[in-house]
Amino acid sequence: MRPLRALCGTAALALTLPVLSAGQASAAVPAYSVYLQNYTTGLHAADSGGTVAAHNPKGNEDHQQWTPVAVGGGYQLQNADESGICLGRTGTSAVTAACGADGTTWTIASGADSTYTVSVPGTSQYLTGSASDSGAVQLGSAGDLARWYLTPVTYATASMPSADTRTLDQVTFLTAHNAFANGADGNFASFPVSLFPNQNRGVAQQLGDGVRGFMLDDYAVSGQAVLCHNSCTGVSNPVPLATDLQRMVDFLKASPGQVVTVFLEDYASSDVLKSSLASVNGLYDVLYRPDQEGVATSGWPTMADLAARGKQLLIFSDRTRASDTANGWTTRDTFGVMYQREWTVENYWSMGAGLGDSDWSCYSRWGTGRPLTVTSAAFHPLFVMNHFRDYTISSTAQTDNGKLVNRAQNFCTPAARKKPNYLAVDRYDLGSPTPFDTVDTLNSYILAPGQ
Repeated sequence: MRPLRALCGTAALALTLPVLSAGQASAAVPAYSVYLQNYTTGLHAADSGGTVAAHNPKGNEDHQQWTPVAVGGGYQLQNADESGICLGRTGTSAVTAACGADGTTWTIASGADSTYTVSVPGTSQYLTGSASDSGAVQLGSAGDLARWYLTPVTYATASMPSADTRTLDQVTFLTAHNAFANGADGNFASFPVSLFPNQNRGVAQQLGDGVRGFMLDDYAVSGQAVLCHNSCTGVSNPVPLATDLQRMVDFLKASPGQVVTVFLEDYASSDVLKSSLASVNGLYDVLYRPDQEGVATSGWPTMADLAARGKQLLIFSDRTRASDTANGWTTRDTFGVMYQREWTVENYWSMGAGLGDSDWSCYSRWGTGRPLTVTSAAFHPLFVMNHFRDYTISSTAQTDNGKLVNRAQNFCTPAARKKPNYLAVDRYDLGSPTPFDTVDTLNSYILAPGQ
């Protein structure tokens, strides 16, 4: 049983991150390795065979790491894994060249919102990002595409705030991808999808084990929201959404201080969803409504505040407000289901097929229009980090889950400029270290401010 890990986990892995030294304030040009990350798109500037292109964040696998070095007349940006190679320019194109060659000296100036500009000394030509993956990084005029984060490759950390002061966006929760597709609670898919359950334990046991985030796919069947994977065609007796929500509500009422979040891959109309939620006894007693409490302008509440008021459940839908309005449906937030794209950021869901090489790049599920880096001084969207594949193969999940802490800290945290709030995995019972160990590690610190 691990019921308290999401709220007060302690470090279970011997992993530490260095602390910034004096003089490395946010307005100063860093003297350590960084990602040159575009403010508008969240994409990184990467050496792509001698040209510089905008690429999805990919840690140390794609020549994306640069070290600013002060030189006469400005700075060089030295590639961290290509000895003697620097960011340079030829005409209006960004290229890589031998450090010290003409065109490898830049002016780097700090700006608003922890951003910087990188420009040609003595000119108004700025390094400018592309709006699409694999687009060219070039020289252009000032503007948002010419604003860059110098995102630390390795973040400095601070101690986790005390239990009475930590806020929701500072906590990490273990999340079960396709929690309903478990082979224990009932049928969830037709053949052959039914051969690949994402989890091995029923939702009630998941709650008891310490899972606090649940990804559920709901479809409308005979006027009721039910849980199926890909389609309900050929699925006999799928589990109603209300059944699993009732399990969660009953658990929360018996477990003061615990918080559960539901993420709906939502194929039901809003009226069907509303009816299903209305059949769950006590749901609105525990449902938390960030839209009614000014969270978008004042930030997330403390965990202690949620516990004191018994507001322990959040429900998000992957639908959009615009799609509901276009269909002539009631908007879901009128009955307490939040539109996920208004409150969270989420990385693309697949690491690859069930077998074979994996793709550890970490970029927005919703494209460059809502990058993982979206934030404001008042409100930090919750970060949902997906870490699973197209098909669930036990041996692959075992290996992938053992690498979860590495990807979370070294790939996805810098990609989002925030640590994950939800770690979504298949077969959470597998892996060494376990996904629970990774949650404990992330719940032992917050990122140090001012980076």
